[in-house]
Amino acid sequence: MALEIATGIAQAIRDAAAASPDREVCGLLLGAPGRVTGLMPAANVAAHPATSFEIDPGALLTAHRAARGGGPVVLGHYHSHPRGPVRPSSADAAASHADGALWIIANAETLGCWRAVAEGPVAGRFVPVTLRFVG
Repeated sequence: MALEIATGIAQAIRDAAAASPDREVCGLLLGAPGRVTGLMPAANVAAHPATSFEIDPGALLTAHRAARGGGPVVLGHYHSHPRGPVRPSSADAAASHADGALWIIANAETLGCWRAVAEGPVAGRFVPVTLRFVG
């Protein structure tokens, strides 16, 4: 599977990661199946944001309400790994649900994408998704 994402949207994720090198940044991926058309940055409300993330529940509610009203679909989310590789960690696997959501993980230089599944080759819970940069 491939996911289309505009180069400007990918750059916005990397820029957010670069602007916050000591804590994980996070937000929601919006769009249509197979294509990210926008982002909704969200506060990281985790107890330890330097090493984990939790998307502000208010942002989740806002995005899902907008989608029910005809807005873009919530495809998944993004977060940064300031000091680790841009691949799902064991903590990411423990927090994931086998719901097919997309996970983009980034740092200031690069990003990668995975889909959350019941059993996968990455951290036991994810399958890789190819990113196709457009625009």
